[in-house]
Amino acid sequence: MSAQHQQYKFSEIIADPRIRERWEKVRRYFFLRESTYDMSNRCNIRCEGCYYFAGEKQFAIENSDENSWRRLFQSEKERGITFAVLAGAEPSLVPHLCKICYQTIPLGAIASNGLKPISREIDYRIHISVWGNDRTSETIRKAPNMLARQIANYKDDPRAVFVYTFTPENIDEARQVTKLLTDNGRQITFNMFSAPVGYQGHLRHTSETLKKTREVMSELLRDYPQTVLFSTYNIVAHTEKSALHELFSCSYPRMNSSMDVGLGRTFRQYRTDLQWDREAACCVPDTDCDDCRHYAAGSALVTARMYRHAIDPVTFSAWLDYVDTYLAVWVRGYDKGVNLCNTFITPPPKN
Repeated sequence: MSAQHQQYKFSEIIADPRIRERWEKVRRYFFLRESTYDMSNRCNIRCEGCYYFAGEKQFAIENSDENSWRRLFQSEKERGITFAVLAGAEPSLVPHLCKICYQTIPLGAIASNGLKPISREIDYRIHISVWGNDRTSETIRKAPNMLARQIANYKDDPRAVFVYTFTPENIDEARQVTKLLTDNGRQITFNMFSAPVGYQGHLRHTSETLKKTREVMSELLRDYPQTVLFSTYNIVAHTEKSALHELFSCSYPRMNSSMDVGLGRTFRQYRTDLQWDREAACCVPDTDCDDCRHYAAGSALVTARMYRHAIDPVTFSAWLDYVDTYLAVWVRGYDKGVNLCNTFITPPPKN
């Protein structure tokens, strides 16, 4: 569906009180400037298709010197970075370094497999990766009872959001996992498996699995509105046949040579040796850009395309839902509102 029939002024688009209220809510966070940091080159599990263990970054020497990290984060803060994403391999293996980051840059998120609890004194959002039910996780991630252990580690922890990565083989299991998280009072958002460069395995999505994933995501968003942090436009953006770069033009330095504004100017992706490479810098390095439907990438790409979506009230409402979801997933203390647009909107063209 597309609602591009009439030309609107921006004042006309936000004349609807619900749209104006949501616009005022999300725009207060436009100060966020992110960079990402690989905190460790070690992990306590090994998942098939893990983007970290692809490319050169996995071989970077792990710097464990606290003063070096402290100087890095301080320089990042002075450079204008206001949001830190801690990833790696597994950040929970170096909690002292995560704490240094939190003490310097107080807004951020940690991507973790959830098997080792992270102290609550680090008040970042904790993204806990889920790849299906425990039987599937044991096959793909080589670890038993993952979901049960993750839920136990983050029981009653408001920092936690479970990130369910859809692969062609676990689509139906999302129902079981979402119900289990609902029963345990946890929240979930959705990710799409995005193949690392050169990956030829069975987890790469096809047109058929994208279609089926869209159907299951829609069902779960409808049936579990208090548990699922997502929107109809999130579903569109991440299950279209075209991947994110083709739909929205990736803003990260790896695919964006411009250093004038936005992520092309400010974003850096530091490796465990505290070095970064502009040619490789994005939120999921070594992912095949033609297959990238990753939730972290979409959070930046779609959010950065405000003007492209400010063409009519329906399309702008869909974009607001996406941004509202992004903030609820990534920022501690931000509460997601009721979605404004529940119809499938075709992403506006680049020009």
